[in-house]
Amino acid sequence: MKLHILPVSPNSRKVLAVVHHLGLKPEIACLDFAAGDTRTAEFLALNPNGMVPVLVDGDFRLWESNVINQYLVEKAGGSPLFPRDPQIRADITRWQFWEQAHFNRAFGTLIFESLIKPKFGMGEVSPGLVEYCLRETSRFAAVLEGHLEGRSTMVGDDVTLADYAMICLERYRGLTSFDWSPFPNINRYFDDFRETGAWVKAAPPQSVPVERVLVRA
Repeated sequence: MKLHILPVSPNSRKVLAVVHHLGLKPEIACLDFAAGDTRTAEFLALNPNGMVPVLVDGDFRLWESNVINQYLVEKAGGSPLFPRDPQIRADITRWQFWEQAHFNRAFGTLIFESLIKPKFGMGEVSPGLVEYCLRETSRFAAVLEGHLEGRSTMVGDDVTLADYAMICLERYRGLTSFDWSPFPNINRYFDDFRETGAWVKAAPPQSVPVERVLVRA
């Protein structure tokens, strides 16, 4: 297997962390966004979206980080990260969908609009969009806060793929105007999980500014 990533991409980190967690040894192809590696004809043949991560397994091409992680568990022969019980799998998948469609979508858009655009001259900030994202992030953070009451993981008692999905943007908490203080369960959860071995191993190089991590996601 060959995994194409941008080392600074949050979604790449999500998959790389699962690779470390499972002890897999795929070939890692580290791309350079600034050099246009994700816009070449060769890469677009792997993923026409021009985005990372992309997993190549023989003739099989797979993109979208959450489904790549599900596939990696199967290639590893199974794991508590994605147990075979259909209800537990459905619960994990539900939270994977939810973080992409709601929680991290709102927070990620807030980061881009309020931080990345002005930092890199990518157009004028839309106050209306920032306000909307603040409301949406608060709305969905309240859901996550309630779910994490008395819990250390998203599903069951073990770390699962839902956790690696949910913490994708945890390192950006202090970079926007969103107030995380009303969400102690989320802060506890993020603080604890960010110290886990596989997540630490998958961290981008320390020399890369945090803002550039997201702009290259």
